Amino acid sequence: MAMKGDTACLAGIACGPMTLTTRLIVAHTDAIDNEVPADRKLKGITAGRRAPRAKKRTTTSEPRDLKFQRPTTGKRQNFSPDIEDHPLGNHIKMVRYAAQEIPAAKSARARGSYLRVSFKNTRETAQAINGMKLQRALTFLNNVTEKAEAVPMRRYAGSTGRCAQGKQWGVSKARWPVKSAEFLLDLLKNAEANADTKGLDTGNLVVKHIQVNQAPKGRRRTYRAHGRINPYMTNPCHIELILTEGEETVAKGPAVKEVRLSSRQRGAQLRRALIEA
Repeated sequence: MAMKGDTACLAGIACGPMTLTTRLIVAHTDAIDNEVPADRKLKGITAGRRAPRAKKRTTTSEPRDLKFQRPTTGKRQNFSPDIEDHPLGNHIKMVRYAAQEIPAAKSARARGSYLRVSFKNTRETAQAINGMKLQRALTFLNNVTEKAEAVPMRRYAGSTGRCAQGKQWGVSKARWPVKSAEFLLDLLKNAEANADTKGLDTGNLVVKHIQVNQAPKGRRRTYRAHGRINPYMTNPCHIELILTEGEETVAKGPAVKEVRLSSRQRGAQLRRALIEA
């Protein structure tokens, strides 16, 4: 569009001195004719479509070692890159047990974590079966659930009533923690199955190690009168146990009666030995 001086006649715009609005309209019209946006004409940017983005450079690298890559399945799995390939797939490491001196090849293990059962009652029940043979421990726990035998309460015995069944343990305070006995029964059966898989003699197994640890407490709340709120906590626990084959017991020989001699008798015995020599 040609212009002379400072005046211009456009459609719908009166002729007269060019104002700022008029100059913008004229520049915009020239940009449309040349297919160049007005805001880009001064910057020297080419008109038309926006320039396509540059594609990312794809570099070819050496093939990665697929041995230690994470599994790509949808389900989340535990992955440890320092474990050799296992015929069953992603093999998970055994967790650490407190008893390190017991060889794993000659023992069977089982554990439970974050079990929602009383820590104190489970600890007392576990100490009662510690050192027992497996079959005796299973029988004892079944008797506890039926209240035929009681668990001695030695450490956590606060507010525990006296019980006649505690006499066999030499204590007066005893209880029947049924829920703790059921959890320990499940773990003992699990360890027995593990021992059978390893080829151990299940009829000769002994509870070599059992330990109960406190787990993080569960926090709830109870609502009291006058708008008060008190904590309502739970005390879960972790349980671990190890079964080993019992050692053969050798019968003790007859005791030799030791004769105690006085100093005069020892002196006479020594003189006779010197004379005979």
